[in-house]
Amino acid sequence: MADTVHFFNSTQWRWRRLRWQRQLDDLLHGRMRSGGLNVTQLLIATNILFFLAMVVIGMATGRGLSPVFNPDTELLVHAGAQYWPLVIYHGEWWRCITYAYTHGGIIHIGFNMLVLYQVGPLIESELGAARYLVLYTLTALTATGLGYLWHPMVPVVGASGSLFGLIGFAVAWYHRMGPSGHHIRNFMFRWAAFAFIFGLVVGADNAGHLGGGLGGALLGLVMPLGVRGRQALAPLFNVLALLCLAATLGSLGLLVASWFTATGGV
Repeated sequence: MADTVHFFNSTQWRWRRLRWQRQLDDLLHGRMRSGGLNVTQLLIATNILFFLAMVVIGMATGRGLSPVFNPDTELLVHAGAQYWPLVIYHGEWWRCITYAYTHGGIIHIGFNMLVLYQVGPLIESELGAARYLVLYTLTALTATGLGYLWHPMVPVVGASGSLFGLIGFAVAWYHRMGPSGHHIRNFMFRWAAFAFIFGLVVGADNAGHLGGGLGGALLGLVMPLGVRGRQALAPLFNVLALLCLAATLGSLGLLVASWFTATGGV
């Protein structure tokens, strides 16, 4: 407790408040500050790459341009969608991650990447790359976990579970910061409302949204605010980040391998 009180009275805290004001201004005006490649940019690039791969596969199997706008369920499952019967009965556990890099058309991925572009840099700059990657990956898992309880027989795609995880984290985290963080908390609430309404319009997986949001909020409530607490947990989060990176790369690699080993058509 003393560490937290000292932190809120420190020069570092005042500097952080000024940084938040600058970052919020960037968010409101759609700017992303340069400074080298970051996790958010890598996530966006990976999502786009796998969307393009799905489109190419769809066109190569005689679907024309339909995968760009409205890929069918069979193609989505082939491209990495979460489908719990395949996970449970065929051991395709990699779908618990690959679904978050699969999208149901250009509007779907366009909206999700816009949210990631707007929200991701703020959270990444606040947490650092390791904690940010852990947050993004774990909330993809909490999102699909709730989806299993809600609709286990429905194929699910999209990064929105992780995006709601980022938003849920931000709401809890900046609420704990007190009045100086409430403007960012409120901004995230507005993003969540906008994304939820968009989800209703397009028939998105609101169970996944809720699961991701709850997972992110839980992490936002338990991650330490003070410098000493963050430093003490740094080794743990570094290990978790390596595990999340290995799980993501391994899952995407198994997805690609399945394209060459699948016996059925697409």
